[in-house]
Amino acid sequence: MAKFEIIVGSVLGASEYVADALQETLLAHSQSSTVHLTPQLSDLDYGAIWLICTSTHGAGDLPDNIQPFAEQLKTANLAKTKFLVIGLGDSSYDTFCFGSVQLEKAMLEADAELICPSLHIDVLNHPIPEDIAVEWILTWLNTNQQLA
Repeated sequence: MAKFEIIVGSVLGASEYVADALQETLLAHSQSSTVHLTPQLSDLDYGAIWLICTSTHGAGDLPDNIQPFAEQLKTANLAKTKFLVIGLGDSSYDTFCFGSVQLEKAMLEADAELICPSLHIDVLNHPIPEDIAVEWILTWLNTNQQLA
């Protein structure tokens, strides 16, 4: 059984819905998970798998609730931390999923290990982003049983 820290960046709630659906799926597959709506490094288990789920706001910005976490990453050492990223965005903007791209870059700069290519969900094509996120995490769980 793996432990997941689900780190949420959300403005209008879509990322929260995705996080809740992911947590429900993980629990149904005997995984442990905690959802963090106002993530702080001090609240996270560095040995868990971090699952970052964030939208993009404005002109490619991070949602307000996750900005302090992004700042904390600038001085963090996450050499023992593995992570996954799910970004939500609208492909009609040239900053499509830029919030999740920013967080992925910050995690990599803090020496964390990305263990799967990121999922970028286009809400124009997937108006219920939870569905594709759950499908993605189930595929990941089935192919990475040694980590989960």
